[in-house]
Amino acid sequence: MLVLLVVFIVTAPLLTNAIPLKLPQTNAVAPPDQAKPLVVSVDKQGNYFLDTEPLSLEEVGARVREAHSQDPARGVQLRADENVVYAKVAQAMAVIQQSGITRLAVMTDAKG
Repeated sequence: MLVLLVVFIVTAPLLTNAIPLKLPQTNAVAPPDQAKPLVVSVDKQGNYFLDTEPLSLEEVGARVREAHSQDPARGVQLRADENVVYAKVAQAMAVIQQSGITRLAVMTDAKG
């Protein structure tokens, strides 16, 4: 669990995501070039999405586990609305960790 607490704060273009979220703002660093990561989103109602597909938390875990078995180097970007209950984010992080993912980035918007 401690590994998940150490996350990369990155900024990425959000034009391809159709899930409306209000991300918290921070000063961020550009992400390194890597294979396209999976995007797990949590909207302000606490609903989970893998890319743009709404899924239950268990389904997200199964899909992330399957993707990890196909490409162990693939990472996950976790996007959560700033108004979502923290427990929903913690549950998503736990499911991602249990799937074997070691590369997790928590997404924010850049200030200014």
